[in-house]
Amino acid sequence: MKCLILILTIISMVSCADGHTVMYPQYGTFPIKKNLVANILPLDTALLRYPFRIKIKDSLALIMDIHNIDNYFHLFHYPEMTHIVSFGHRGDSPEDMLSADSFAFQSLDSIWTLDANKMQIIRWEITNRNYKVKMVESINLNKKIVRALDFIRIDNDFVIPDYLAKSRYYLVNSYGETFAEKGNIPTIHYKSEYSMPALAQAWRSFIDYNSQNNILAFVTQLGEVIEIYNLKNNTHIVLYGPNGEPNFEISNGYSIPTGIMGFSDVEVTDKYIYTVFHGRTFKEIANRIQEGSQSIDGGKYIYVFSLTGEPVCCYTLDRYIYGIDVNEEKGIITAVDVNSDEPIVQYKI
Repeated sequence: MKCLILILTIISMVSCADGHTVMYPQYGTFPIKKNLVANILPLDTALLRYPFRIKIKDSLALIMDIHNIDNYFHLFHYPEMTHIVSFGHRGDSPEDMLSADSFAFQSLDSIWTLDANKMQIIRWEITNRNYKVKMVESINLNKKIVRALDFIRIDNDFVIPDYLAKSRYYLVNSYGETFAEKGNIPTIHYKSEYSMPALAQAWRSFIDYNSQNNILAFVTQLGEVIEIYNLKNNTHIVLYGPNGEPNFEISNGYSIPTGIMGFSDVEVTDKYIYTVFHGRTFKEIANRIQEGSQSIDGGKYIYVFSLTGEPVCCYTLDRYIYGIDVNEEKGIITAVDVNSDEPIVQYKI
């Protein structure tokens, strides 16, 4: 994939029901391209099965493992990557979790996690003396939300994408109640009320927020769309990539993807927006399976954008990754590779 000079082209124009014309710019190529080679961070344990996310906070690294048979979350010393404790037990009891869908550090001793199947946001406390982790708070989400697949915390509230497509996201208070609905899915092709739940499925997005610059970013799991909300000046930027919006067909009320796998993670830093991009078509993925080829999961590219959406750099990686943690000050990206027995890697940028 070649990353050259940004050409901002207006490609998308439609007439909405209210008669207004909607247009979205397309980002093209990138002014900088680099190839990166991973440095493996060895673990002292083999307990990880499908590490989907990683976040680092000072001397702690937290990994979310969505297919682990025992616990969803694993805390490590960083940078030694020695295992400390696992928590978020998988099970049916009141203290257990049915799924793990996202998480965030509130502080060095406090972690928020999301259980979409239970529709709960849970806060865990870490005891610094012995690194014991205990559940100290659980928030039952309002049934109006239907399903929450990602979240971020802003001040004392939460942002949760709207899975019904009536808006783009909900604002939810610390009691789990929605108190505002913001924005709309910036689709061009799908406007029918009939297809709205399927539309929301296809536009499932990963989100992140930076409290220093008040930037909230959405990236689509399918297709290639990035949205940037500046909550300080109330602006909203929508950028379509060359692959456009998520493509799908509707079957029994559900969306069946027909285009590409898009982004799998996003992090907003003080200066830039970092995203993991896949770009492989579902046809290509299906052909590999039919041919009996080794399954490869993840994205091979890290796209970097400015806080206003201009492409800055395209990093081409030596392996396929899912989640990232960016240390902008040290110029390090830590990533998880679900295809490897040594799944934690770092890239120097």
